[in-house]
Amino acid sequence: DKLKDLLELLPEHDLPEDLKSKHCKRCVVVGSGGILHGSELGHLLNQFDIVIRLNDAPVQGYSDHVGNKTTIRMTYPEGAPLSEHEYPPASLFVAVLFKRVDFNWLQAIVKNETL
Repeated sequence: DKLKDLLELLPEHDLPEDLKSKHCKRCVVVGSGGILHGSELGHLLNQFDIVIRLNDAPVQGYSDHVGNKTTIRMTYPEGAPLSEHEYPPASLFVAVLFKRVDFNWLQAIVKNETL
């Protein structure tokens, strides 16, 4: 019931036009486990059409290893960037709601409430 109520509060949105128009021929998912540290694969990762990054692993200062292109960032609400300056202008942030507190977070955001 809570999810249904929340979905009714959200405005309907579609994907940004630049994402809708991509055929997603070459996509890569970059995790946050640190396995790329020291790999110097950043230039290769930046060549993918869509780069999906999981969680809030840093890019700045590590771009030689992890690249600097972010098309979609997926994370739990607690990993959401705290400042609008942390959102790359051409990327899409996707909140992954899993725990009850995640739904409370979304409700607080939508209703401009304190959590």
